[in-house]
Amino acid sequence: MSRFLLVVPPLAAHITPASAVAAELVDRGHEVAWAGQPAALEGLVAADHPVFPCAGVPGIDDRPRDLRGVAALRFRWDEFFAPLAYAMAPGVTAAVMEFGPDLLVVDQQTVAGALVAERLGVPYVTSSTTSTELSAGPVGTPSPGRSNASDPSGPSDSSDPAYGSDPSDPWITDLLDGLRLRLGDPSARYDPRFSPRLTLVFSTSEFTGPQPPGRGPVRFVGPALGRLPDSRADTTDFPWGWVDRDDGRALVLVCLDTADTTMGAHFLAQCVDGVRARARELRAVVVDPDGVLGPPRDDDNLLICTEVPQLALLAHTDALVCHAGHNTVTEALWHGVPLVVAPVRDDQPVVAARVTTVGAGVRVRFGRTDAKAVGCALDAVLGQPHFAAAARRVGHSFREAGGAPAAAAHLEALAIAEQENPRHGLQI
Repeated sequence: MSRFLLVVPPLAAHITPASAVAAELVDRGHEVAWAGQPAALEGLVAADHPVFPCAGVPGIDDRPRDLRGVAALRFRWDEFFAPLAYAMAPGVTAAVMEFGPDLLVVDQQTVAGALVAERLGVPYVTSSTTSTELSAGPVGTPSPGRSNASDPSGPSDSSDPAYGSDPSDPWITDLLDGLRLRLGDPSARYDPRFSPRLTLVFSTSEFTGPQPPGRGPVRFVGPALGRLPDSRADTTDFPWGWVDRDDGRALVLVCLDTADTTMGAHFLAQCVDGVRARARELRAVVVDPDGVLGPPRDDDNLLICTEVPQLALLAHTDALVCHAGHNTVTEALWHGVPLVVAPVRDDQPVVAARVTTVGAGVRVRFGRTDAKAVGCALDAVLGQPHFAAAARRVGHSFREAGGAPAAAAHLEALAIAEQENPRHGLQI
């Protein structure tokens, strides 16, 4: 039996995959504990798992809304992830000293865990739940002349990061060096976002693309979805009869994350108009948590809800319109559902770029689109079979990768190896 300490940020999309792996480790007879903000962990991790509290920092919901591309990425690190590392480090240190883990499992963007681990000499594994830090190109620098040929609204905005943060970029290197000087081992020379022992990627190379050398051992385990994705358990109050009605039309799910903003409300309304203009060919479930479209309602063409059982619903969906959040995209691809993606900020442009690169969807411009553009994008992903074929191909790779059981097996094996030979194969 081994002891695992999971270090996570106060972000549900990062906690959920780790929680599925933690449950698998417990089923295998191991002990797990968490280091993070208790309020963020509540309801996402098992109630009987010990939680060692860490301080937090103000969220980034109030950041300038016009930030895009490299500016948004730098703001996220400068104003959130770096301050979060300083805030969490004392709590992570206390958790390591009290719990005595054999191995830390550290979220890739919660570098306090990595730096405290290296300072205390405790082995750690990186948990990578998004494509942002995996991409190989320079931050915010699309390839010369790059455009999205499948985007009916035209080429992508030059301010959007087409790839992600390269470890050689001076700004991220300087930021991480500063964190390491205060929190970690100043003599270490590796990128703390990639453990020299192991990085678990909750995706596959079919989606992320091959990884460049120099980032330590990487294992692709696919999405850790936890419960069965086609289960309707605990969703009996959802109007499944409307979904199950077979009238020969395609079913579209529209699920956005920023509909509470003015631009988000506009985009959601354009999605509705685009669907209504194609009432003979398709119908849609529209998620409107903030009621920007008015009171929830349903008719022959639209079912508008404040929330939906997304995993279960995707099993019955022919296309998805979303902002390209990593978890939402992987859940769709798991089901072989092609996408229309309208990225806004954070990792969304990176994930959207991967969707179009693998051929599993079409990108539209969030801030510049209209009902016609959304409708044309839906026509493409529903009418051209290669989009669905690409989505099924990636989904098959996800299922084959193993998910939470595969991740737990890698952690279990490494914990044993570390106990037998702590520095076997280690390159720092």
